Amino acid sequence: MSHNITDVFFDLDHTLWDFDKNSSLTFEMIFKMNDISLNLNDFISIYEPINLKYWKLYREEKVDKVSLRYGRLSDAFKALNITIEDVVINKLAVDYITYLTSYNHIFEGTIELLEYLKPKYNLHIITNGFGEAQQRKLEKSNISHYFKTVTNSEMVGVKKPNPKMFHFALELAKAKKESSIMIGDNYEADVLGALNIGLDAICFNYHKTVITGNVKQVNTLLEIKSLL
Repeated sequence: MSHNITDVFFDLDHTLWDFDKNSSLTFEMIFKMNDISLNLNDFISIYEPINLKYWKLYREEKVDKVSLRYGRLSDAFKALNITIEDVVINKLAVDYITYLTSYNHIFEGTIELLEYLKPKYNLHIITNGFGEAQQRKLEKSNISHYFKTVTNSEMVGVKKPNPKMFHFALELAKAKKESSIMIGDNYEADVLGALNIGLDAICFNYHKTVITGNVKQVNTLLEIKSLL
C-alpha cells in the first residue's frame, strides 16, 4: 500500500466473529430447550440463504428488526414443511438472540492479526448488527480491547453500504478516509460500500465468491499481514 494507513476498520460478523459456527451451535441449543426435533444440518442449509436474503432486505430498509428475526425462522420452517406455532417461533427468535453469544468462536488468525495490527494502527469496527448483541460478541470473544471505536447501524439509523455508515464511523474514529481501510466479507456492504466513498477496502473472501474487477482480496485473515 503506497499511502500511509493510520486506521483500519473491520466488519464483525463473518469477518472476525465466526457467525455461522456460533449460530449453528445456538440453534442446536435452543431447539433442545424448546423440544423441537429436527435435523440440524437440514435446517441450517435452508436457513442460511434465507437469513442472508433477510439481511439484504434489512440493509435496504425493506424489513425491520422484528420482521427479520421472525421471518427468517418462519420461512425456514415452511420450506422444511415443519409446522411450528407462531408463539413458539417468536420465543425461538428471542431465545436465539439471548443465547447467540453463549458461543464465541472467532475465525482462525483473528487474534494473531489483531496483535500484529494493534501497535501500528487504530482499529475500529463497523457493523450492521444490533448494538447490544455486537458489544456482547466483542467482549465474550475477548477482542473488544483491540478496538478504539465501534459503529453499529442502530447508532447511525442506516446500514452499510449506505455512505452515512462509513462517514459516521470515520468521524467517530477521527480518521480520514484517505488514510483508512475497510476489511469485510460482504462484497456489496463492506467492499463496494467503502470504495464508493473513496475508502480503500480488502475483501475477506473466505466463501470464495467470484469477484470481478480490481478488488484487493484474501481468503484467510493472516494474508492481510502482507497487505498492511
